[in-house]
Formats: sequence, C-alpha cells, structure tokens
Amino acid sequence: MSMLIHGFERPLDWTERPARISTVHKAQLKRLALSALAVLSMGSVLTAFIALRTAIYVWHLHA
Repeated sequence: MSMLIHGFERPLDWTERPARISTVHKAQLKRLALSALAVLSMGSVLTAFIALRTAIYVWHLHA
C-alpha cells in the first residue's frame, strides 16, 4: 500500500460520531482563539506601523 493513499480506504465514521468536547470547553477554546487572533492582528498592525515609520525616516534621510 502506498503511503500517499494510506488511510483513505477507511470509512468516514468520524462524521457520524457525536462531538466529544463539552460546550464549556468549546466556549473556552473559542475565547482563546479570538484572543489569539486579536493579538496577531495587533502585532501585524504594529509591524506595519513600524515599517511605515522606517520608510518615512529613510525617505526623509535621502531628501
């Protein structure tokens, strides 16, 4: 059996199984994911701001 297709012959029984995660745990994970997304987006905004300030500084340096 090829490693590329290993596991595709198994039935998709995971689609019919109920979720094993509780609603409280799911809410905690959702809050964690949203806070991580907020931190990452703030980080990207900060990086863009630093890049803009650097570009303005270099532009004024050569002018």
